[in-house]
Amino acid sequence: MLRLSVLCLLVISHLLIYMHTSTAEQIKFDIKEHRLENGLRLLIHQDHSSPIISFQVWYNVGSINERPGITGISHLFEHMMFKGSKNVDSEEHSRIIQRNGGTDNAFTTEDMTAYFENLPSSQLELAVKLEADRMAHLRLTAETLASERQVVKEERRMRVDNSLFGKLNEGLYSTTFTKHPYRWPVIGWMSDIDAITLDDCKAFYSTHYAPNNATVIILGDIDFDKTISLVEKYFGHIPSAERPEELIQMEDPQSQERHKDLYVDTQFPWLAVAYHIPEAAHDDIPVLELIENILTEGRSSRLYRKIIYEDQSALSVFASVDKYKDPGLFVITVRSIKQGHTPEEVASVINESLEQFKTEKVTDRELEKARNKMETNLIFGLQTNFVRGMRLGFSMARTGDPLGFFKNLEKYRHTTAEEIQKVARKYFTHENRTIVRLLPKEEKSETVESSL
Repeated sequence: MLRLSVLCLLVISHLLIYMHTSTAEQIKFDIKEHRLENGLRLLIHQDHSSPIISFQVWYNVGSINERPGITGISHLFEHMMFKGSKNVDSEEHSRIIQRNGGTDNAFTTEDMTAYFENLPSSQLELAVKLEADRMAHLRLTAETLASERQVVKEERRMRVDNSLFGKLNEGLYSTTFTKHPYRWPVIGWMSDIDAITLDDCKAFYSTHYAPNNATVIILGDIDFDKTISLVEKYFGHIPSAERPEELIQMEDPQSQERHKDLYVDTQFPWLAVAYHIPEAAHDDIPVLELIENILTEGRSSRLYRKIIYEDQSALSVFASVDKYKDPGLFVITVRSIKQGHTPEEVASVINESLEQFKTEKVTDRELEKARNKMETNLIFGLQTNFVRGMRLGFSMARTGDPLGFFKNLEKYRHTTAEEIQKVARKYFTHENRTIVRLLPKEEKSETVESSL
């Protein structure tokens, strides 16, 4: 019997979003929330434009919840979740979804792990049933751990050990962070992947894979009441878990510039320049995104024009803004610095460009162009149920507000040139900077020989 007495539908928002175009485009986004007695959170968005649904389960666990010795267990466990449960054989989950006209997948980040199925709306109950089964009754064995351990190790070799970008990124975060869990990669250190035991996996599962640590997001051609009844039917009996208090060590403010050189198999040097920035919920993040856009988005952006077009000193340049639950990084990456140019020269160009943000106001044209790009990417990304769910899930996990990304939209529109100048002065300082370089191995050999 359903516990209808505890049904509490909360309309989170009814939003009308207008694009700054000559023809205003209107988007409705109704979200309703329901809580099960066991703590499971349910977010529902109804859209009858096509007979399709996106069913997503977001667990509040990522590499931020790990510790030395078991780094990478969140990502490893993502693999384990496809190895069978009480009523589903190993690897059968995806085959069942595909036979019913759908697709599925999963991903792990620093702050969360998510699983999703995109299906015809007639198969909603199938998705609910499958996800509830592996939340409650995952089959954990030494054999599946051994096989998935090897899969993850090979994935690490491909994405990090044999990837210049992977090596640079890993070296950057392990240098800029000295205390916080962001210092290790989501995929984990190879020695820890080797060391994770079956007991580690069982403890991880019982602690983190529980209804009171999860949010189910369902979007598409659904009926609110029937959807809630299905979720209650399959998830309502799963007990909540005891959640131990986690003490995550926060970083101390960086007091001096840091440097790290990595000598690798490469013909051309790579460079990363990073600055500590605040958490995703902070008001400065949308401003930093606008700066990133002005710096490296498009052929007319400042660093593309200078490094790629005028100086022709590197193959590519791009910037990124971490939008994490805890403070992350603003990173500028330069790939394959060409012969006749040096990392020092390119780093100097980057520094000059960032200093320009402090001393000169960005032009109206630059700011309007960046605003338009950010708005367009955000709003056009809401055209499918799947991406809407991704927006909700990431915003919820990182800021605590499923609709927090709409606040960013307003911030893009109202940020001034003076505010960009203020934020640049705040974060782009010498003592807050970390520089990591990938250099050809032969350079290290030459340095050693010259010192003998």
